[in-house]
Amino acid sequence: MLSKEEAQRIFVDAGALLSGHFVLTSGRHSDHYMQCAQVLKHPAHTEALARHLADEFRHDGIEIVIGPAIGGIIVSYEVGRQLKVPAIFAERENERMTLRRGFELHPNQRVLVVEDVITTGGSVREVMQLVEECGADVRGVGVLVDRSNGAVRFGVKQSQLLSMEIKSWDAADCPMCKEGRIPLVKPGSRTTGRGRRT
Repeated sequence: MLSKEEAQRIFVDAGALLSGHFVLTSGRHSDHYMQCAQVLKHPAHTEALARHLADEFRHDGIEIVIGPAIGGIIVSYEVGRQLKVPAIFAERENERMTLRRGFELHPNQRVLVVEDVITTGGSVREVMQLVEECGADVRGVGVLVDRSNGAVRFGVKQSQLLSMEIKSWDAADCPMCKEGRIPLVKPGSRTTGRGRRT
């Protein structure tokens, strides 16, 4: 099992913590962003982090792992590999999380939902709802980074490698928008710049 310090060192060494002015998946704004892709591009890091999550659920009878696209795809795959079960992902279609590409969940199937980063937990909740609509059973949620510092709970067994408190604001209340000095960046967008590494 990785210690919190070891996990944090992996993220810092990979340059995953960015500073700037960001719009998050939730729509909220923040002066920091955790770019997990910078960690997950290293197979050895991904394996170590996913093994830690997998160990937390190794005795829960998990039959399949699912994560939301796009951040949860690699995490889902590697946690599934560690648990020796299939791994799939959900993707948004017409504003709803759905299963495509022939992916299926079966009634009473024991499911682990994973994600790279959560702030409000909205994407994870959407995937949980999708799992329940399929009649499957959400046995747990595993997250690499919890930006809510433990405030977001999903009502099932939950594990996260790192919990940190990174401030975020509703767009209307964002102090950086009001100042207008730092350009707003949507991470992953082709039309915006990159944040600074912290």
